[in-house]
Amino acid sequence: MNDDVRNIVLGVIAAGISAAIGWVARTYLWRRKLRRKQEFFGLPDNSETLFVVNRDPGATEPAVHRFDVFALLELSALIKDCGANMQLMTQDVSHQGFGERTEFCVGGPASNRRMLAHMSAMLPGVRMNTEKEKGPNRGAFRIGTETYRMEPGTTEYVLLAKVAAGRQTRPVFLFCGQRAITNQAATRYLARNHERLARKHGSHSFVLLLKVVNSQAYGPDLVELVADVTRAAQAPFPETEETPAQVTPAP
Repeated sequence: MNDDVRNIVLGVIAAGISAAIGWVARTYLWRRKLRRKQEFFGLPDNSETLFVVNRDPGATEPAVHRFDVFALLELSALIKDCGANMQLMTQDVSHQGFGERTEFCVGGPASNRRMLAHMSAMLPGVRMNTEKEKGPNRGAFRIGTETYRMEPGTTEYVLLAKVAAGRQTRPVFLFCGQRAITNQAATRYLARNHERLARKHGSHSFVLLLKVVNSQAYGPDLVELVADVTRAAQAPFPETEETPAQVTPAP
């Protein structure tokens, strides 16, 4: 074997070794990224997850609002990536506890009784106006001592929360918005930012208040983080002079 042939053979071997090392490194990084995503969502391989959706209050017949369907599509891709299975239920047929499997609950307390129960149990510091009459406080959030009112189509708010009863239980993700389009905005925000949220919060609970800006022009795409309201949302609701007719407490 002359020098030229030997150099070619050594080059091929070196290229093969480099490709193998690169493949192993990429596989390791991909698996590590997947494990982190699974840990954040509480979705190990072949696990079961529950998706609870509300009913469209404006429909004449029982139906799911189209923006809540879009929210389902946003989340289904994440669930599939984790290798988990999903069961879909509407809020009026879901009668079970939480913690045994990861749950995604979409919709405000006025149209989703499951959301109402979760907020009462896990977010005692949050109130939402559920009155149907039009007025400046319709759909307003009261978190601690702060009130967040919406301007439909211009400025709207949604709560994105991850809560768990303990370290050994699966989390519940809540998407509670002032309008259906804000629910989709929250699911899209989670899909885009789950890696950053996982690095910041790990396995701990969090409650974020998001603002959806000019949804009539930009749909669910333009979302801003207003504040991390975890402490206020999980603390007892403060005594105020506000009447129950303005901000309806969860029962």
